[in-house]
Amino acid sequence: MILTLEKISKSFGEKILLDSVELFVNDGDKIGIAGVNGTGKSTLLKIAAGIEEPDGGRLIKNPLDRICYLPQDPVFKKGATVIEQVFINSSSETRTLMEYEAKTILSRLGIDEYHKDVNLLSVGQRKRVAIASALVNPCELLVLDEPTNHLDNDMITWLESYLMKFSGAILMVTHDRYFLDRVSNRIAELEKGSLYCYEGNYSKFLELKAQREEMEASSERKKQTLYRKELSWIQRGARARGTKAKGRIEQFEKLKDSLGTQQSEKLEMSSLSTRLGKKTIEINNISKSFGHKKIVEDFEFTVLRGARIGIVGKNGAGKSTLLNMMAGKIIPDKGIVEVGSTVRVGYFSQEAGEIDENQKVIDYIKNIAEVVETADGKISASQMLERFLFSGDVQHSLVRKLSGGERRRLFLLSVLMTAPNILLLDEPTNDLDIETLTVLEDYLETFSGAVITVSHDRYFLDKVVDTILELPGDGTVNMYNGGYSDYAEIRLMKEKQQERNREPKEKINPVQEREKPKKLKFTFKEQQEFNTIDDDIALLEGKISQAEKSMEINSTDYVKLQEIMAEKKGLEEQLEHKMSRWVYLNDLAEQIENQK
Repeated sequence: MILTLEKISKSFGEKILLDSVELFVNDGDKIGIAGVNGTGKSTLLKIAAGIEEPDGGRLIKNPLDRICYLPQDPVFKKGATVIEQVFINSSSETRTLMEYEAKTILSRLGIDEYHKDVNLLSVGQRKRVAIASALVNPCELLVLDEPTNHLDNDMITWLESYLMKFSGAILMVTHDRYFLDRVSNRIAELEKGSLYCYEGNYSKFLELKAQREEMEASSERKKQTLYRKELSWIQRGARARGTKAKGRIEQFEKLKDSLGTQQSEKLEMSSLSTRLGKKTIEINNISKSFGHKKIVEDFEFTVLRGARIGIVGKNGAGKSTLLNMMAGKIIPDKGIVEVGSTVRVGYFSQEAGEIDENQKVIDYIKNIAEVVETADGKISASQMLERFLFSGDVQHSLVRKLSGGERRRLFLLSVLMTAPNILLLDEPTNDLDIETLTVLEDYLETFSGAVITVSHDRYFLDKVVDTILELPGDGTVNMYNGGYSDYAEIRLMKEKQQERNREPKEKINPVQEREKPKKLKFTFKEQQEFNTIDDDIALLEGKISQAEKSMEINSTDYVKLQEIMAEKKGLEEQLEHKMSRWVYLNDLAEQIENQK
């Protein structure tokens, strides 16, 4: 057992986030925390990492087990370089041993200026430096709060692979459903102060949660039937006699109070939009560069009514810049973006607009529109807030009491309340919980206008778009039909074809072609290696096992532990090489045998 959270409670004012929740983290657990924004997911991670104290309960951990924590909003030391920030809380021995690994991870995350002041980097680059810091320092438990934010799709795929191979335990919050599906083996869902744990990945969690909710719904239906029966008894009793069985009345009152508390209502979503004419957004041979960096060059494109377009590419390729040119916020160097007279753009940017923090949530939305028209008729601001998961009590609380994710959700609703007919969404899934994303996806299904989104969320792109625009970073724009998975498959096929084209073509001499092929055989060295390789592998496996035992014995001697870890890593590399040679030699031996 690495970590135990026992009857943990935490409140902020009158809001109860955690109500005697329990969680056990074992070796090899990779736990994803799910739940609506504002339910306390980040707070739970902070308590698990020892950053924040609970109001009640206790945290039990082995003092020898190390925890590395990635906060949602990391803090960076003034004047520190990138590499110094990575090892900000590490010993000099760790830095000496792990600096090469740190630079490798930074490179995979798109950071190659190791001695640059970390505070001069963009927000996304700084978050990636924080990710490298969490990954590179040796630990038994990784606690990660939204690790996929600010990563492009290639980086997310790499991080997935890295965490799948990670031998320790992981406790994480992420909105990326494909990421959760591939990395996690347990899901813990926070709901109304309670924590529900499920064995399996995200897909299994959805299946098991549906079963739990069906059981609760069944229980609710039984209670409703019993309530009607008891209500009839109470009403008959009131007419028939002056006194009633006191115990039965008390049970009736408890039953009445419990009705409806177990089942959360599922609200149908209709979209808002205004009429969109024939002319939408027409991009006429635009070019845009920043210095020597080409964003787009001679790009021509027409946004069709009802279009569903996803824009993808590496970080820094210019995805947001292209979206800003469509929105009229950035002027192209050459060419023009024409917008139809009936176009009403709703722009959900990465930076939320100014919000008066002392304003009530309901008033903020009412200032945009008190009532809106949908396909189902008129809907009030309060009803729209409820559809976007703001309960009645939250609607009448002040904006400053909302979590970061709740504010992001409120900003999204404020954009939709303007009834746009073209939606531009710049990383809409950042900081939104999965339940909100599901509401947004359902909303977009009935949205009659065009949707253009920049997103690194592969699940969201697969669900929402049918066209991909890829910005490779050289000024070109490549168009693919289908969702993200279709695009990724075509791209992979292209990369394999390019690799085959790069392979040297061996010229065949006609005389050699007629020669009888020579028989395969071992060289002298290969024969010797083949004779001893099984023993060599067994010996290395024994040494690795001994190193693991030594690590347990010397777990309190940090210097000695690092020496053993370095030795173990070397042994594992030797074993990997030997296993590769074993496959080759045994394959060759089989071919030689087949020649006889």
